[in-house]
Amino acid sequence: MSEEKKPSANEGIKIASNYLRGTIAEGLADVTTGSMSADDQQLLKFHGTYQQDDRDLRAERRKHKLEKAYSFMIRIRVPGGVATPEQWLEVDRMATQFANGTIKLTTRQAFQFHGVIKSNLKRTIREINQTAMDTIAACGDVNRNVMCNPNPYLSDVHADVLKVAQGISDQLTPQTRAYHEIWLDGEKIESTEQEVEPIYGKTYLPRKFKITIAVPPSNDVDIYANCLSYIAIVEDGKLAGFNVAVGGGMGSTHNNDKTYPRLADVIGFCTVEQAVDVAEKIVLIQRDFGDRTDRKHARFKYTVDDHGPDWILARLNESLGYELGPVRPFEFTDNGDRYGWTGDENGNSHLTLFIQGGRVLDTETYPLRTGLREIARVHDGDFRLTANQNLIIANVSPAKRPEIEKLLEQYGIKDSYGKSALRLNSLACVALPTCGLSLAEAERYLPDLLTELEETIEENGLRHDAITIRMTGCPNGCARPYIAEIAFVGRAPGKYNVYLGGGFAGQRLSKLYRESVPSTEIKELLSPVIAHYARERNDGERFGDFCIRAGYVNETKQGRDFHHNLKPEALKTAQPA
Repeated sequence: MSEEKKPSANEGIKIASNYLRGTIAEGLADVTTGSMSADDQQLLKFHGTYQQDDRDLRAERRKHKLEKAYSFMIRIRVPGGVATPEQWLEVDRMATQFANGTIKLTTRQAFQFHGVIKSNLKRTIREINQTAMDTIAACGDVNRNVMCNPNPYLSDVHADVLKVAQGISDQLTPQTRAYHEIWLDGEKIESTEQEVEPIYGKTYLPRKFKITIAVPPSNDVDIYANCLSYIAIVEDGKLAGFNVAVGGGMGSTHNNDKTYPRLADVIGFCTVEQAVDVAEKIVLIQRDFGDRTDRKHARFKYTVDDHGPDWILARLNESLGYELGPVRPFEFTDNGDRYGWTGDENGNSHLTLFIQGGRVLDTETYPLRTGLREIARVHDGDFRLTANQNLIIANVSPAKRPEIEKLLEQYGIKDSYGKSALRLNSLACVALPTCGLSLAEAERYLPDLLTELEETIEENGLRHDAITIRMTGCPNGCARPYIAEIAFVGRAPGKYNVYLGGGFAGQRLSKLYRESVPSTEIKELLSPVIAHYARERNDGERFGDFCIRAGYVNETKQGRDFHHNLKPEALKTAQPA
């Protein structure tokens, strides 16, 4: 008889926390250190903040016997990625007043601050709430920010889809009063008997949970890479409902074949009115059946893999008291953003800007942050954060467009998307110096690598040919690398695992092509592959599809095959140009 496994340490932390309170309030009041206790660092994630330190400064501070340069990353939930100009201006102000002077647009349509010191943490979160945004559940073992396709081409449908995203977000937000007590000076509840978490319970979920909503033909929120996704079905110009997809996820661990990325399975159809109910019941399935003994096996993708999509569907139907309908036809053509101006049937205009690495900042030659601040001061529409770290200045009225175009010209933002298609389809996680998990650079290095690869792209006439390319500093997959056509995953300082063959619309996993490649050798490694593609591709053939057809890697249809069945060709040199 096998011995029953013990719950992971995080389960005990959650149970003992009194619904996420822990000793956070006491830790914030301790001025002798810039850090928080280990247990409270885990609980802080549920409140939307991570403790970090500047790894560039570690050696120097150790030399002078100083504690690490601790600070906090704060993540602001923006359901559907839609923010008002007033909210943008407040985020911009706080970035200067409390953070490191930059605004980070994340791959989950959220704002992030970096470099907030402990003494400013409470005030920053309180002022975020005063903007009608919040940070609760932006991190932690709960449902995270609900993502929504920002597509301005179907504005009526987008409004309906955004409403569903907000409804799901509201329903799945933790009910604990701890957030209001600690950060907003809310009234304390003396007895724990008065408090319950109707959905999550005392132990919340086994791990984080991610939900997205896409509107075909654009898969810009990468529905196959998320725990639960809704695929909008539009019939006669109206939102008829959603196909439901379960069990996607990106995280993996080096040298551990039991961990792998997984693509979501599409299991049925629900109406618009059923969407919130379906989301809650699927979260309850993960709450009750997810693995709480091994956090590396605790994501919903493993629950789906262990039991099977049919079991999930049967359990879901039983919980709902009604059955999902059959899957309805849909097609995705890409997972990138559409840059430039576009109009809608209401007479308004929308401009999608390219934001390198999602980092909004000013440089000597490119005052991006200042320009966006000035635009926000006159804009009468909204801002939409995309899942590709870019920004849409949305719902620009005809009266305001000339003024905004003038500001775009003045601050050099007008041509933000005048880049190679390779760069415009790139993503990178934050990585060094602040992410404690990072093994290699990502956001700071990818722009330079793209410049190197663009030489090969130009030589082969591929400047305008989109290829998805992504980089992460570790295998956790925050920039969703395992569905990219080209991906780099940090293995060690200056070394990356190189993956090829992902689907252009995010519909197929990539496969390991070379392990631990020094950054100085990446261009030499990939240039022959790119040249081969330019020379012998079929009409309309995407780079990832070509890499499989040409034998560089094997097609990977599902996560259990991710680490296996590597092609012998992966050990050989690519065909010469």
